[in-house]
Amino acid sequence: MSKQTYSVCFCWRRRFKLALAEAPSEIRTLFEEYSENEIMTPSHLKRYLVEVQKQEKATEEEAQTIIDSFRHFHRRSVGLNLESFFKYLFSDDNPPLIPSRGVHHDMTLPLSHYFIYTGHNSYLTGNQLSSDCSDVPIINALKRGVRVIELDIWPNATKDNIDVLHGRTLTAPVELIRCLRSIKEHAFVASEYPVVITLEDHLTPDLQAKVAEMVTNTFGDILFTPNTESVKEFPSPESLKRRIIISTKPPKEYLEAKEKDKGDDSQHEKEKGDVSLSRKASNEDEAWGKEVPSLKGGTIEDYKDNNEDEDLNDEEEFDELDKLPNNNEAPEYRRLIAIHAGKPKGGLEECLKVDPDKVRRLSLSEQQLEKAAINHGKQIVRFTQRNILRVYPKGTRIDSSNYNPLIGWMHGAQMVAFNMQGYGRSLWLMQGMFRANGGCGYVKKPEFLLETGPDNEVFDPKAKLPVKTTLKVTVYMGEGWYYDFKHTHFDQYSPPDFYTRVGIAGVPHDTVMKKTRAIEDNWLPTWNETFEFPLTVPELALLRIEVHEYDMSEKDDFGGQTCLPIRELRSGIRAIPLHSQKGEKYASVKLLMRFEFID
Repeated sequence: MSKQTYSVCFCWRRRFKLALAEAPSEIRTLFEEYSENEIMTPSHLKRYLVEVQKQEKATEEEAQTIIDSFRHFHRRSVGLNLESFFKYLFSDDNPPLIPSRGVHHDMTLPLSHYFIYTGHNSYLTGNQLSSDCSDVPIINALKRGVRVIELDIWPNATKDNIDVLHGRTLTAPVELIRCLRSIKEHAFVASEYPVVITLEDHLTPDLQAKVAEMVTNTFGDILFTPNTESVKEFPSPESLKRRIIISTKPPKEYLEAKEKDKGDDSQHEKEKGDVSLSRKASNEDEAWGKEVPSLKGGTIEDYKDNNEDEDLNDEEEFDELDKLPNNNEAPEYRRLIAIHAGKPKGGLEECLKVDPDKVRRLSLSEQQLEKAAINHGKQIVRFTQRNILRVYPKGTRIDSSNYNPLIGWMHGAQMVAFNMQGYGRSLWLMQGMFRANGGCGYVKKPEFLLETGPDNEVFDPKAKLPVKTTLKVTVYMGEGWYYDFKHTHFDQYSPPDFYTRVGIAGVPHDTVMKKTRAIEDNWLPTWNETFEFPLTVPELALLRIEVHEYDMSEKDDFGGQTCLPIRELRSGIRAIPLHSQKGEKYASVKLLMRFEFID
């Protein structure tokens, strides 16, 4: 690894020296301050852990364990030398989030008090219009910790069984029973906390009865069925450990596909038109996905389509719960529903009314929420204190792209539903949020979204708040690309020119991105650059980190990314593992960074 050769033309080659990773000057200075005679003893290391890493409860025994773990980098057992100290800082033993902490949020509160890792059209393998339906993406989502799986259920071709597919599109179906069995097998691989299955129901009563039988037989005792149809408060995640929950609208009669009216035909034409729009957009996107749209100004103007006029009737139709004739119901199906969904008649005001005697789930598209947030932001927050709000991608996202999840979270929406089939910056934010609380798929909402003030006041998502804390971030250096990528992956003629983008995704006043300079021709870039981020709502903020390789003639190349929940970020100098576009952790690629909170 001492030299690397690149071909420039047939008769000319360039050779570059490849140095081993060495501690930056700031790390050397710290080592000198917390060592004696070039050795960091257990007492020195403990002092370093307390004072720099802010691990107030660190002990000399813990320090000795670290020293013993890195003994192969030094001959003396009495302490760390500079090399072994640097290896420790850059190791998996020094992560930005506390791995041993596990689930540490209070899990005994109602479900409405948590953000829940939620999938949209969980059965699709790719785009929303023509990809196959399968249980494989459901399995993958559950393995990642997703806790809400959405299934669209339709009669099969012979009308005697149930398929899962994206209705009125070209998607190839998968049998419902296969999806249910896969959910049962993989539901609790990543987390013991409950899995919610949201059903989009397009069935006749006889098929609803068949679904009830399938669900009951498949899940047996792990299926949670409520004692009464309406409850005053949702149960807690703790009380529902290793349970399956069904959420859907109460049953209603399915309309045969052959009775589709002109509206359906026009919708099909609209979807076909959207294909070309989507292809054009995807061709213009950078390799790592579009930048997350800003919420500044309180709306998602970047995603607004002036020709598209969504109203509250679009994806989930209004339910007149009290007017359904009993002969159109399958009572055994209705009894399975633990979280009732639906929209009462009367528009947004009625939708957001809080009933003191029962709780429910309401669904809004990203655009519906955007419009509602303009004049009804505090009402939405009040609604989500007891009830569940699900936000789903708008219908034109046929490429399975996503929106900015903060628009939902800052209004208290528990189920911000995302397409998990692809990748991109919005999905990285979702993955970052649910790295919190041990990755169990449930993150307790901040107290300010749950509190009601003296005059029945609640959090105002539009309010400009004072700065609570400032996060100071130092980007020291990076390593590992040499091992995880071919030496010509980034540039055919020379080593890569890496730079780092670092910033905040949060409420509009906190959201910002900054970047380091590019370090030319170096597999081990050292930046030593510091940035400060004032935070008004740190409880909702996520730290975004991306590495890019500068390319003068073409688009910059992707070099890794991660997203971290700031309320669980550890102070001090930490090793930050980077991930691929799809969210898979690289074997070797890491950054060395320092985090300091300034009050």
